[in-house]
Amino acid sequence: MASSPRPDDRVSSAFRFATELVAWVSAPWALVPHSVPLAVLSVVVLIGLPTVFATPGDKKQVLVPVPGFVTISLVLLQLAVAVVAAWIAWHPVAAAVVSVLAAVTVVLELPRWRWLLSR
Repeated sequence: MASSPRPDDRVSSAFRFATELVAWVSAPWALVPHSVPLAVLSVVVLIGLPTVFATPGDKKQVLVPVPGFVTISLVLLQLAVAVVAAWIAWHPVAAAVVSVLAAVTVVLELPRWRWLLSR
């Protein structure tokens, strides 16, 4: 069985990156009142895990190859952190915007996720 070609994900990639940025900012913002080391650790984990673990064919360089469902799980982690941390740390209007951004990202990511599950 021939594997399907990787879908064009330029638009979903931009939304995914925007949501990741929100997670990288909102997680420490939500955590710093409780623990500065935990806030720093959150950024290290949110940036480090997707940098180290990737599905072959999804990135140019893969340090530790993982199946597609792991990559999808890492994206879902970023999305969940962005939404939850935004609701904890920010004004409800900003958190609602983040929630919409995350929902749009999920919809746009579906073709890529179907492709990743075939890996």
